[in-house]
Amino acid sequence: MPSETQQRAWMAQWNDARQALQAQHDGEVQGLSNEDALAAADALLTIRNLEAVSEGRRTSSGLVRQQALFRRQATP
Repeated sequence: MPSETQQRAWMAQWNDARQALQAQHDGEVQGLSNEDALAAADALLTIRNLEAVSEGRRTSSGLVRQQALFRRQATP
């Protein structure tokens, strides 16, 4: 098992990486033009043939239902 010093160093390294990735992400997103953002979204949507996906899956990811379940579970 890693020592407390090693664990702290590991957490500090992950925190530094998180901050660097966030800065990179923010810079890329801010640098996108509307046209580039729409092109990127279109490219993602064409990765999979949506005709092969059921209607229920196209209209709902289940995330809202999952959040409702979590909220209900958290309520005493």
